[in-house]
Amino acid sequence: MKSNNIGSSFDSFLREEGVYEETTSNAIKRVLARQIEAAMRENQFTKAEMARRMHTSRAALDRLLDPDYDAITLSTLRKAAAAVGRELRLELV
Repeated sequence: MKSNNIGSSFDSFLREEGVYEETTSNAIKRVLARQIEAAMRENQFTKAEMARRMHTSRAALDRLLDPDYDAITLSTLRKAAAAVGRELRLELV
């Protein structure tokens, strides 16, 4: 079967531009933020309740849920996962 694709993959393009790692990190953060928000809705947690369960401030929770804010620690992600009854799993591939 002949491929209709011409040129390199998008990942290759990002690597050539030198932004692959940053782009991938931002995408992962956005996905995690959306998953946490979805779990909060599922559990009917307000932001105030979620912050209380995480033992943090509403401002810290807002930063976690902000898809453009990428300076989130693993500790914060673990607290958020535990607060909604989930587990954070990381994997090297």
